[in-house]
Amino acid sequence: MREIKREVIVEAVKAICSDAHYELDTALVDKLKSFRAEEEHKLAIDVLDTIIENQEIAKNERKPLCQDTGIGIFFVEMGREVYIPDGSLSEILEEAMSEVYLEEPFRFSVVSDPLFGRVNTGNNTPPMIHWDIVDGDQLTITFMPKGGGAENTSALKMFNPLDPLSEISDFIVNTVKEAGGKPCPPILVGVGIGGSFDYAALLAKKALLTPLNESNPNPKWAELEQSLLERINSLGIGPMGLGGKTTALSVKIKEYPCHIASLPVAINIQCHSHRHKTVII
Repeated sequence: MREIKREVIVEAVKAICSDAHYELDTALVDKLKSFRAEEEHKLAIDVLDTIIENQEIAKNERKPLCQDTGIGIFFVEMGREVYIPDGSLSEILEEAMSEVYLEEPFRFSVVSDPLFGRVNTGNNTPPMIHWDIVDGDQLTITFMPKGGGAENTSALKMFNPLDPLSEISDFIVNTVKEAGGKPCPPILVGVGIGGSFDYAALLAKKALLTPLNESNPNPKWAELEQSLLERINSLGIGPMGLGGKTTALSVKIKEYPCHIASLPVAINIQCHSHRHKTVII
């Protein structure tokens, strides 16, 4: 059994909660530059140049990448041999995230009682936490602040298992088409297929964390990812919805076995400012 002190976790989590707002993943920046090099639409090129410049300023001057500093989402892989003697991990994560949002120039975007009242909680808590128990004595924590614009354009549909692949593909592409410029393209598209109503949505969100340079290990799924990306980029929505062929940077799919009578499909859309950081303790 390996003991990890509360203060060690707090400091590590505060670091990723802060850094996520200032530094985009290198692979994402490379992807933006790659699509910019292939873009032909003049306004799209200007927008992509601005996005690339914006992330450089954010990193160098420690300015938030976006005014929407998001709702806090954590993905936790907790080793079976990890022991935290002084508090529950969920409380520690909330404490650390709250401190960062109070200390730094981040907007509070969380309201209590989503239907009646909607009063701002004043520190951007509570976060949402997704747990996986794994072998070993390490604690892996990923923080992904998710903006409202992209999240609001996401979708889920329960298909009939006999529905053709073409209908599923059309649903994914049409979801992006209906979103237009609202999620601040170029977007990343996470797709979850299988599981259950709730699990498909989680798969879609986890799909957004797939490394950009990795395809699905199954060739059939990888082919579908590429086909969807090509169809989406032929829509002409373009960066920030102003035209061009760079509507999406990637489509990533995570699949899971499902009930014989079900075929859930979830789409979680992410903006070009795909903020996430991971720490291993």
